[in-house]
Amino acid sequence: MDFFGPDAIDKAIEEGLDLDGSPIPLEMLNLYREVMDKEGARKRSGVKKSMRNRIVRSGAKHFDQTTLNQRLVEAGWEGLKPKELDFFYS
Repeated sequence: MDFFGPDAIDKAIEEGLDLDGSPIPLEMLNLYREVMDKEGARKRSGVKKSMRNRIVRSGAKHFDQTTLNQRLVEAGWEGLKPKELDFFYS
C-alpha cells in the first residue's frame, strides 16, 4: 500500500499499518486514538497560530533556517523564535 501527501500518516493509521506495510500494534493504536480524542476535544487558540506552528514544524524539514525565517516574515508572521531554532536547527 502506498501512502503519499500530507494525510498519508492519517490514512496509514486508519488502516492500522506503518508506511512499510507492517501492522501497527493494537496497544499503540489504542493509545494514539485516546490521545487524539482528547486533543480533538481541546479548545483551540487560533487558526493563524496553528498554521504557523505547522509551517515551522514541516518547513524546517524542507528549508534552511534563513529561508524559513524570511518566508515567515514575508508572509506576515513572526520570524523563528530562539526555542524553534534550537529545536529544529541544532
